[in-house]
Amino acid sequence: MTGVTERWNAVRAEVASEAERRGRNPDDITIVVVTKFHPVSVIEELLDAGATDFGESRHQDAAPKTEALAGRELTWHFVGQVQSNKARAIARYTTFIHSLDRDSVVEALRTADSQVGGFIEVNLTDDPGRGGVNDADEMLRLAELIASTDTIDLRGIMAVAPQHDDAGRAFERIATLSEALRQAHPNATDISAGMSADWRDALAHGATHLRIGTSITGNRPVQG
Repeated sequence: MTGVTERWNAVRAEVASEAERRGRNPDDITIVVVTKFHPVSVIEELLDAGATDFGESRHQDAAPKTEALAGRELTWHFVGQVQSNKARAIARYTTFIHSLDRDSVVEALRTADSQVGGFIEVNLTDDPGRGGVNDADEMLRLAELIASTDTIDLRGIMAVAPQHDDAGRAFERIATLSEALRQAHPNATDISAGMSADWRDALAHGATHLRIGTSITGNRPVQG
């Protein structure tokens, strides 16, 4: 086995073990392997090793990868910020968008050719310039707009823990917001949270989708 395959098997085993330790079914946890900046060959190796879900964050990189792998059975997740003028194009190849954060993106997706699963992104920092809604009121207002959009299936919420802060405390807030969202939209039960450094904290607070990159793919290739 090569390094990528070994790392995938190790992370998958660690996630399963941690889920069972917390009384959760490992089959209910989706590991989204974030492959941004990595070549198609890495994704092909991971597919052969049993990975099924992959995340990309830039349309210009994701589109050619999805085209190159059109003959393979896999699920694409778009995990980066969505530009409104590219939303329809992204919806053509992705199954899930994890970063719905403003009206213009939702409105752009209203006329998409296919339905996508959508997560509302929450901003857990004090920086208003970061992507994501800032509080429960904004989240619920955007959720109502999404719920009125036939081309989006509201799945839950997404967040990135702030750097240099307590990830557990951040994900505790996400769990509280997720409960508020479920009260208004009972089918929106998913939580997309946790990356290579903090997925255990996210899992402890109900994460259903872990977005793990470096721990599986290794360091990003140097960009020219």
